[in-house]
Amino acid sequence: MTSNRGAATNLDRDRLADLIAAIVAGQDREAFVRLFQHFAPRVKGYLMRLGAEAAQAEELTQETMLALWHKAATFDRRRSSAATWVFTIARNKRIDALRRDRRPEVDPNDPMLVPAAEAQADEMYQVAQSEERLRVAMIDLPAEQRQLLELAFFRDQSHRDIAATQGLPLGTVKSRIRLALASLRKAIEEID
Repeated sequence: MTSNRGAATNLDRDRLADLIAAIVAGQDREAFVRLFQHFAPRVKGYLMRLGAEAAQAEELTQETMLALWHKAATFDRRRSSAATWVFTIARNKRIDALRRDRRPEVDPNDPMLVPAAEAQADEMYQVAQSEERLRVAMIDLPAEQRQLLELAFFRDQSHRDIAATQGLPLGTVKSRIRLALASLRKAIEEID
């Protein structure tokens, strides 16, 4: 016993391409219904074989068929068969779904997303005073220590690179930077 639906789903390659062309020519709903009956169960099975759960496969099948309706004009029977074209759309829908699933949901209450509160005037004043004390302490350092600190922290050079460019032993560079930092710490603590 052959059902009417079964007969509608066994269409040959040329007939499928003709149905897509009919959609393009006049947005033919009957042609779309026949294509839907033919492809929907096959696309859903394909998506489930790709790992989609039944509900997601159903949703992606609907999206695929909707894309077929909207993008029918892009189909070119000389480049591929209707089946290849439809299953490529389905595969791309599955890939898009996987990408969406892998992106974490944004939590608006995440502390990283909450903007920092504006600094209070007294906090801003303290920061400005600390910066000024640091500038003065830097000026008071011996020139060779200040130069090495600037190279290490402001120009982001490694101790080894500083030693090479300045013609100093690595131990000397490390020791002068350590002495400079200790001097800065002491100068800032004395003021506080």
